[in-house]
Amino acid sequence: MKPFKLKHSFLLATILLLSMLISACGAAGGGSGATADGEASASSSSASGNAKNENSTPADKTKVVWWHSMGGELGTAADQLVADFNASQDKVEVEAIFQGTYDESLNKMKASMDSKSGPSLIQVYEIGSRFMIDSGAITPVQQFIDEESYDLSQLEENIMNYYTFEGKQYSMPFNTSNPILYYNKDLFKAAGLDPDKAPATYEELKRAAETLSKNGAPASFAIYGWFMEQFFANQGAEYVDNGNGRTAPATQSLVNTEAGVNTLEWWKSLVEGQAAINLGRKTDDTKKAFVAGQVSMTLDSTAGLRGIVDSVGDKFEVGTAFLPKPEGTPDGGVIIGGASLWILNNKPEAEQKAAWEFIKFLAEPQTQAKWHISTGYFPITKKAYDEQIVKDNLAKYPQFQTAVDQLHASKPSLATQGAVMGVFPEARQIVESAIEEALGGSKPAKQALDDAAKAITDKIGNYNRTVQK
Repeated sequence: MKPFKLKHSFLLATILLLSMLISACGAAGGGSGATADGEASASSSSASGNAKNENSTPADKTKVVWWHSMGGELGTAADQLVADFNASQDKVEVEAIFQGTYDESLNKMKASMDSKSGPSLIQVYEIGSRFMIDSGAITPVQQFIDEESYDLSQLEENIMNYYTFEGKQYSMPFNTSNPILYYNKDLFKAAGLDPDKAPATYEELKRAAETLSKNGAPASFAIYGWFMEQFFANQGAEYVDNGNGRTAPATQSLVNTEAGVNTLEWWKSLVEGQAAINLGRKTDDTKKAFVAGQVSMTLDSTAGLRGIVDSVGDKFEVGTAFLPKPEGTPDGGVIIGGASLWILNNKPEAEQKAAWEFIKFLAEPQTQAKWHISTGYFPITKKAYDEQIVKDNLAKYPQFQTAVDQLHASKPSLATQGAVMGVFPEARQIVESAIEEALGGSKPAKQALDDAAKAITDKIGNYNRTVQK
């Protein structure tokens, strides 16, 4: 086992910090403490939460313990993938164990490091990537890729890029999504707006929202830090310095730069002009208001698309569109959200290789096709779109094509690759507080973001000082 590189005092502080960020994600949805892409991971009584007997694995099989944060229906879908893998071969037995929210699972992993009682494989949300690398607790999947010349070209570049650092693949994407604009086509038509032409810019959205609000149907966006991160990327703007923390460790937050200030001032003007209403941090609340026809436009994860369309039913036609950006801004795109799979290095080599075999199975086109239609997450494998079940699903839910097109249209850059910093969960919460202050009128947008940037930069500095290089 490689040495755990974080100083003991920092480890304890980090555990305490992440514990404070934990929330009841099944009820909340979005906001700090939920899953990274707004798809709530509810506590689950599914089979994934029930560990098998330690002696249940046959002696001739290598056991892989997989900790994940897929609760409820997502947990059921994950269980099925595990069952499919176990039935497909006779060398490896995977045991999937639900560990609660991403924060809870990560805390449990940290606590297990000395005893080696933790997993062989763990699902970690994307904003935990910097911490996982700095921990020294993982074996980069690049090692296994190189050993067998595994073909990465079969996978989606814009998804793989997030988990690539200094040209090395550290983890394998698993559940992936991005944010899109949802709008009520019936309300657009009733207000005299073209239902087939969604607003593509901040300015267009504001004009449409002003018109729609006169008919009692304003817009509403949850106060979710993930959305601010996406607005930056869509403008081709970096969220932290040093190449978004990718050319060198981040030292400074850039949330108070032009991209952030313009975005928050636009958002604030929507609320102050009653073209949008502020329903708080929970994406579940904006989602419910949209499904009920009380708001005309909202932002949400692509992973929530199927649930939204099914909940709306025949009440109205759901439209989807790319994330808006200011007129005249450089090409950008969206950052992937979700989580990836990390192999722990305190397990025997045979167990790590067995975990890699499971990872490869999960990336196969048929597996990704099944996962996609069961959950709404993107396939990470290009050929999954050739599977008939995926074609049928796109025919049933044509709105999902928007998400696929947006992913493919995103211009690869350090901005769209996504920011990385060791204190990202706390930084996201700080940004959410700043948005609240600006929308609530207690601070001007610029001051709120200046204060947030300083607080985040201080946290980054403390983290960097405690990580041994």
